[in-house]
Amino acid sequence: MNSDQIRSADRALSVGTWLIVAGAMLYSILTVTPLAARHTAEKWQWTAPILPLVVDAAVVIVVRLDATLARLGGHGGRWPIALRWMTGCMTLALNVADSALQKDLVGVAVHSVAPLLLIVTAETGLAYRRAIATAVNDLNARQQAEKEAREQARTEARERAERSAREEREHAASLAREQREHEAALAREQREHEDQARREEQARTEARERAEREARERAEAQREQQRRERERLEQEAARRRENERREREETARQQETERQEREARERAALLSGGPVNERLPEGHARQIVGAAVIEGLTVRAAADLCGWSTGWVSARYQEARPATLEGAST
Repeated sequence: MNSDQIRSADRALSVGTWLIVAGAMLYSILTVTPLAARHTAEKWQWTAPILPLVVDAAVVIVVRLDATLARLGGHGGRWPIALRWMTGCMTLALNVADSALQKDLVGVAVHSVAPLLLIVTAETGLAYRRAIATAVNDLNARQQAEKEAREQARTEARERAERSAREEREHAASLAREQREHEAALAREQREHEDQARREEQARTEARERAEREARERAEAQREQQRRERERLEQEAARRRENERREREETARQQETERQEREARERAALLSGGPVNERLPEGHARQIVGAAVIEGLTVRAAADLCGWSTGWVSARYQEARPATLEGAST
């Protein structure tokens, strides 16, 4: 059972309880007033309705405060129980007193129905509300646990991404270091060959020419090798850049997906409140209407959710739709 169903059950219980209380109060006033009038001095008979009103007011206080304490998970102690039963017994006694004095057993039975129903409804409603409060607390605890689990999963995913990025940076630094060492080795080798060519040129002219030719050939071969090596390194660097670009695009797609999911959850949270009987604050109402436009709800449904008139909601729909169409086109 979700929170909407629990709130619906609580509303049904509240409406039913207050209907029974109102009916019992009206019936009690109509029944007890003639009895009180007969037992009151003639010039004070106009005060006859005060007694049932006072007793029924105590019933209203008991039912209202018991409902509030049950929702908060509290307990008022022995005095609220004593007041609840005292007012119930008083109501019962006042309702059946006239019939009892006339020894009318059928009248006693008939006039005891409303007070007894009121007493049992007060006790049963209190038990129901405590059970509903317990269910709501359990539901909130489960939702909090699920939220903490999602937060932990997001934290672990972020740590994995950071660790992967750090490993990639270390790998790139290692490749750059190897490249510098290789180029330095090639440069040392080239210098050694040039020194040897100069020494041979000083020793023999013919050997110098031959050595120069061989040196040029070796230099060309080395340059060719260096060129191929540079091309290989450039290709590797290009591949790395391409991989990094793909990873960034994938990360951006994941972030966009998460943002859309977060916005969808926020809209669902705004639209999950159910119909209200009074106007919500304008800022909150505008948020609900915006979410309703995106989710495709009707103007009537959005008006029920925020408590504002359909005309006001329709005007907000006209304001929100151009922005929604523009966001969809982008």
